[in-house]
Amino acid sequence: MRPYLLFVFVAIFALAGCEQSPYRDGEALYKAQCANCHMDDGRGLGALMPPLAGADYLKKERAQLPCILMFGLADTIVVNGQTYGEKMPGVPTLTAVEITNILNYVNNAWGNQNGVFTLEEVRKSLETCK
Repeated sequence: MRPYLLFVFVAIFALAGCEQSPYRDGEALYKAQCANCHMDDGRGLGALMPPLAGADYLKKERAQLPCILMFGLADTIVVNGQTYGEKMPGVPTLTAVEITNILNYVNNAWGNQNGVFTLEEVRKSLETCK
C-alpha cells in the first residue's frame, strides 16, 4: 500500500507544478495587442508610453479601461505623476471577453493588485462609451 501512497503524492505534486496562470488568456492577448508599446513587463516606453506596472491610472480610471482598449485614447493622461500625450489606438475587433481577459491580466500582473473585472462590468462599461 505504501508504494501507492508515494505514487499519489508524486502525482499530486507534479500536477500542482503544472498549474498555469489564471490569466494566461489575457497574457497572450496582452502580448499580441499591447506589449509592443507597453512592453512585456508593463513598464511602458519612457516618456512616450505610460507604464501599466504599478500604474495608479488603472485604479483611478477603472470604469474607462474597457472603452480605452476598444476605442483608444487621444487625451493627455497622468500616470504616476507623469503626463503622457501619445495617442493610443484602440482595438475595435476585441470582444468583451477578450477585453475582460486583458484587463484581468494587466490588473494582476507585475505586482498590480487591482482586482478582477467581470464580463458584466466590461459590457456595461462598453455600453457607455459607444
